[in-house]
Amino acid sequence: MVSLTSRRSGAVIGLLAWVAFAAVGAYIVWPLKDRPRRGIDLVGGYYITLKVNVDAAVKAELTEVMQSSLKAFSEAGLGDVSSSKIENHALTFTFKDSADAIAAVDLLKTHKSAFKVTQEVESVVLEMQAPQLISLKEHAVNGNVEILRKRLNSLGVAEIPVSRQGDLNISIELPAVEDSAAAKKMIGTTSHLEIKPVEAVGATEDDLLDKYDGVLPEGMMIISSEREKGEQRSLYYLVPDYTDLTGKDLRNAFDSLGGQAGAEPVVNFEFSSEGGDKFYDLTNKSIGKQVAIIIDNKVICAPRVASALRTSGYIHGNFDQSSAQNLATMLRSGAFVAPVTFEEERRIGPSLGAESIQKGVFACLIGLLALFLFSIICYKVSGLFAFITLLYNLLLILFAMYWINATLTLPGIAGLVLTLGMAIDSSVLIYERIRESLADGVTFKKAVDIGFSDAMSVILDGNITTFLAGVVLYKFGTGPIQGFAVTLMLGILATLVTGLFFLRSLFNAAFALFNVDRISI
Repeated sequence: MVSLTSRRSGAVIGLLAWVAFAAVGAYIVWPLKDRPRRGIDLVGGYYITLKVNVDAAVKAELTEVMQSSLKAFSEAGLGDVSSSKIENHALTFTFKDSADAIAAVDLLKTHKSAFKVTQEVESVVLEMQAPQLISLKEHAVNGNVEILRKRLNSLGVAEIPVSRQGDLNISIELPAVEDSAAAKKMIGTTSHLEIKPVEAVGATEDDLLDKYDGVLPEGMMIISSEREKGEQRSLYYLVPDYTDLTGKDLRNAFDSLGGQAGAEPVVNFEFSSEGGDKFYDLTNKSIGKQVAIIIDNKVICAPRVASALRTSGYIHGNFDQSSAQNLATMLRSGAFVAPVTFEEERRIGPSLGAESIQKGVFACLIGLLALFLFSIICYKVSGLFAFITLLYNLLLILFAMYWINATLTLPGIAGLVLTLGMAIDSSVLIYERIRESLADGVTFKKAVDIGFSDAMSVILDGNITTFLAGVVLYKFGTGPIQGFAVTLMLGILATLVTGLFFLRSLFNAAFALFNVDRISI
């Protein structure tokens, strides 16, 4: 008697625990119009696909290797390099003497072991290996994904989905973003900061070249400036074609009011310890001269250096408060590892999104109604238990989506409808096994035990294989497909929990509360 009472109490407590969890879950996800987060196909917005120029990342890496190698040659006392060039993922250094080339090979094999080093008479070839090339390209795409996340999330909008698409593409969803222009500017701007000494300034490129008999000096380049307010034309600056003082050396960047007037928007920057040493060396050598602050191959400003600086500085130019904030954000998040180009841009209007929600909700309601009628007609009271389990399943999915901050898309709603059908299928498997056991003459309670235990392996096998398919879809798909995969996987997990445990709890509670030996099935 005590044992029976204990079992009844346990069944009731178990059911109350399920009800309490449902109440908490419903409180968290309500109202449904706000949670979970909607994708652009439901609320409208922009869908953008970018292509990463990985070849530019390879060239930038080879340029850095070339500069560090030239410095190493000089420090080792090797003869002058008559030429150096980048071609087909390889560097070629040509020396005036073959003995210097031999010494360079030994030096490079020690310091650049990741490269394949070969000698051709007076030339040394430094070739990037396939694993290194693949790793660099992977870093370019994945690095850009992380940088884009930092930039876009600074807009103050809920986390914007940014994901890799294939080998070279990145997909971005901007749901209900009001300031789409600012977002797209952040997406398309590399924000590569360089600080270089200015050798000469001219009104035109020809003015600069005339100072050097029409020939651009070796190791130099000409870049133009951003046009200042009130100026009719840009200025042109002759600067070195390479510098090791870049945005990578920044520790922080922020906007404020400053400049000569003390009231113009400026962007302040602070260097890391290593960057501060580089900045000090540059400004110490440039006292009385101009230093160009360059962003994406445009001179933003070129102040004259009054004294050596180490830790910080500021950028002033044709800024308003908004553009200064955006530039500071992009400098903080870092420059793209490789440039990007817009491959696709689609806008989905909010009215189309609202229509999609209405159709999706209607499809879910029709599905629920059909499953309710099927359950009641085929399985009577047990069918009602199956439908209650189905509703609990739906609540668990919505709660899980809110918990992991998943995005609900139109394909995601399709995944929900599919999951509902799979969930009722689990109940059907259990009920049919119960009917078979009843036909064999066992008691109803014993048949319930057999039904749940025998159907478990079948339910697990079917759902695990479908879950693995969802993992593949999520791994290799993009936004909408990933939305379908997320709801599918969450639905499978919810189906296992509700089908194997919650439904059993309903039967146990019915036996305990109503003291019945049989439930219509």
